[in-house]
This record gives sequence, C-alpha cells and structure tokens, in this order.
Amino acid sequence: MPIDMPLPDLPPDARGRLVVGYSGGLDSSVLLHVFAHTPALRARGLHAVHVHHGLQAGADDWAGHCVATCERLEVPCSVVRVNVARDSGEGPEAAARAARHAAFAAQLEPGDVLALAHHRDDQAETVLLRALRASGPDGLSAMRPLRPFASGWLWRPLLALPRAQLLAYAQAHGLEWIEDPSNAVDDADRNFLRNRVMPLLRTRWPHADVALSTVAALQAETSGLLAAGDDMALATARTRDPSVLRLDALRALPVARRTRVLRRWIAELELPPLPARAIDWCNADLDTGRADRAPCFDWAGHRLQRWRGLLQAAPIRAPLDADFTAQWNGAAPLQLPDGGRLWLDGATDDRMWTVRAREGGERICLPGRAHTHALKHVLQSLGVPPWIRAQLPVLVDGEGRVLAAGDLAFDAGFDAWLRDGDRRLYWSPPGDMHTVLDAPIA
Repeated sequence: MPIDMPLPDLPPDARGRLVVGYSGGLDSSVLLHVFAHTPALRARGLHAVHVHHGLQAGADDWAGHCVATCERLEVPCSVVRVNVARDSGEGPEAAARAARHAAFAAQLEPGDVLALAHHRDDQAETVLLRALRASGPDGLSAMRPLRPFASGWLWRPLLALPRAQLLAYAQAHGLEWIEDPSNAVDDADRNFLRNRVMPLLRTRWPHADVALSTVAALQAETSGLLAAGDDMALATARTRDPSVLRLDALRALPVARRTRVLRRWIAELELPPLPARAIDWCNADLDTGRADRAPCFDWAGHRLQRWRGLLQAAPIRAPLDADFTAQWNGAAPLQLPDGGRLWLDGATDDRMWTVRAREGGERICLPGRAHTHALKHVLQSLGVPPWIRAQLPVLVDGEGRVLAAGDLAFDAGFDAWLRDGDRRLYWSPPGDMHTVLDAPIA
C-alpha cells in the first residue's frame, strides 16, 4: 500500500467478528478498506453495517453506495433502517447517535467487535464540547479507544491518527466516499467547532488537536483512578434492588464523591445521564434532610424517587390501569396491561377470581390475625415502596374479599388454600422492576 495505516492490537479476549460501522463517509471508508486488505482482520469474519437514518434526501443513494462498495470489497453489508426520535429532548445529533448505537448493538453477536472510524480530530472536538458543557474527568476523557459495548466491544482503532492521514490514504488508494452536506452547516455544535473554532485555534496553536487529545488521555487516567473509590462507595449504598440505593450511605459521602457515585449508578442502570439539576436535587435533600421537599425528580422520561430511606431511579411508568379487571382461574399466566404478569404454580380446582387494580380502602385478613387490616397499611408495614404499590394487582373472590395483593400479602384463608395444595402465587412486575423490599444486601 502506498500509505501505511497503523492499527493498535485488539485485546486477547476480543475474539468475535469485526463489525464496521460504515456510513460511506471518508473516515469509515478508509477503515473498511484497511480492514478488507488486512488478511488477519478479514479472517475474523469482517462485516459492515450501514445505518439508514432517513434524515437526508440522498439517504437511499448513500445506502446503495455502501452496498456496492462492500460488494467490490467482498465484505457482507447490512443496511439497518432506524427512526430517529425527534421529540426525545436530547437534540437531533444525540437522538441520531442513540438510534445508530441501538442499531449497532442489535447487530452484534456475543464477543463481536464494533469498529468505528473516529480519529484524533474527532477526539479534540469532543474534548472541547465536553469542556464547554462543564464536564468533569469522566466527560473530558472523551472517547475511549476500546470499551465494552452491548454483547461485545466498541473499538476505535483510528483514534490516535489525524484526519489528514486518512484523507491521504483515501486519495492514494482512489477511494470514493460520500460527502454529507449537513457537515458544512454550522448549526450543530460539533460542526461549528470543526468548521470555525478548530481552524482558528490551529492558526495560533498548530498542534491543538494533539494537545486536546492528550487532555483526554490524562483525564481517562484520572477517571480510572477515581473509579475504584466510586465502586467501593457505591457498594456501601446498594440494596438488593439494583435500581434502589440507601440514602444514609449516600449522605455519609463527600458531595464530590456522592455526585460521581450517583452518575456511575445511573450509567450502570443504562439510563440517560443525570442533568446537573438532578444532582442538585439529590444533594439538597441529602444535605438538609428536609422532609417537605418534592419526593420526585423527572428527566428524559425517567424518575428519581425518594421514599423513607431509599432512592430509586427508573423509567416513569403509569400505574396499573384503574379500570383494569379480568376473570382468572390460574390455569394459565395472566398478562397484565402494564406488562406485569400473574401466575399460579399448582392445581386450581376450578376456582375463578377477579384480578383488578387497587381502588383504595381495601382491607385484608392476614394469616394469624383475627381482624382485617387496611391493605395500604399492610403494604407500608412490609416496606413496599410506592413505585411497587402503584403496579400491584389485587386478587379478589366473588364476594369482593381481597385474597392477595400481588404475591406480597395474602388473606388467611387463601394462604391456607395455597399451602394445602402445595401451590404458589407469583407476580412479576412490569419491565425490570423488582419486588425486593428495602432490606440491604447482607
């Protein structure tokens, strides 16, 4: 080859296929060409994925160009069409990136390596963007050369190379690529930096991109050193439910460490990053302990919710539909309208019950008790958080007597019937909700 394109080595445990995110632009065209002409990489099972966003008038032509190029290189190519959420509140760039990454993740098999063509100029722009958004060490570490992604890895083998080297390679090999007309428009923040700010910086500091990339590397080292302490602090605050932390453990942390722990926790849950206002909301409550503050903070379709000594983070879910009612004999699992499920393990002896949402005011006679108790108080005494209570189905008999609240509380007679027949009633909440109560990990 006229121009060498050095690539870093992959770690030994990254042994799956190589999947190139191929847009058809200069950068990914160079990456795909290098991979296709490197026998050791092609032998891993090279594959290209083109994400069709449908945002540009020429999107169909771009997909056709990518397929044709892959055919010439004898590389399998998948074109994945996505719908970019225009009302996500994240902005068009972030929404398109989220859709693209979701499409890539769906294409990966366990152990596969997704290769993206970000280079040193991209890294410099990312550092500037993060600095202007007041990011800390984690944000300023910008893009990592290699990190876990979906069921495999995300690899950026060109991250240490300038775009000029990629352009020289493409010209030397006679590559053809797509020029996205939106890149010339300064409306997007990254485009403004690329087209206006970085050229100006280079007139004074010719190696500005090198310096900014070095900032990213140094901040990545700092972030790595801090991560060990974050893990230890987060471990002290965990409960058996991954989406719930103990407030007393968070309160004992210094504010700076607590902020990092909260962000790390949210990232582990794969929820949208917490805005600064959410961190302020958490810290105000933890530092003052005022009980009259709002117990919830909502962001990007998700909710932080404080209850007793707990803090929960999860997608916002509507409660179980108040109008829901169903006749059920337990012979087959009952799918609930919120995505939850109720099922009975064991024979039903032809009984029929009604399953419905809580109405308020229900009472239940617990095993070993002579009198009924308000179901609300029973659930509170069991430490059932409000985010679980809102989804809880109620099982009642033909006379309207409450037999069970999910699988958390049982009527004395119904409990005896279950035990006599070696039966078990189960309730699975919607999504990834947990019914684990507030006892911390032993």
